[in-house]
Amino acid sequence: MPRVTQAHLDARRQQIIEAARARFATHGFARTSMTDLVEASGLSVGAIYRYFKGKDQIVAAICEQASQALPTELTAESAHDFLHHIRTMARTEDHARLVAQIYAEAAVSPPLATLVRRQLDDLRAAVAALLPDRKPAEANRIAEAFVALCDGYSQQLAVRGDLDPAPFTAALVAIIES
Repeated sequence: MPRVTQAHLDARRQQIIEAARARFATHGFARTSMTDLVEASGLSVGAIYRYFKGKDQIVAAICEQASQALPTELTAESAHDFLHHIRTMARTEDHARLVAQIYAEAAVSPPLATLVRRQLDDLRAAVAALLPDRKPAEANRIAEAFVALCDGYSQQLAVRGDLDPAPFTAALVAIIES
């Protein structure tokens, strides 16, 4: 019997994550069963359980793959571009709805809350690092507000649909320039 390559195993795992990401964004965690994930991924129950013990582990894997397209500097233009990126992800990948589902699940799952908190801490630290000319306390305050406003914009996209980022950009610029 031929050996299965690591690339094949990685591709199957990613196939499960992508199917779950799409299903969770459109149906939520509570309305998604493992059977739904089998159907969405095109894999067998055994194949899914080979990689994940349950939905919680799949959610954690989705979170661990999250990436931020942070700007390299904080300017009005880069803030606009960052919010436009959030908007594009919401439109093309239903990302805002997925994040809303992850936050809701993190509110009732301590292990997921720990993971999400760590990611938010890392994001705030990355934003603060973009403010080298500010005192650390001031950079941290700006980073806290920046992340909160971007998360708020994402949550608004999840609930209200497509929104113009202009007022959110103006608010970010006011925060950055304060």
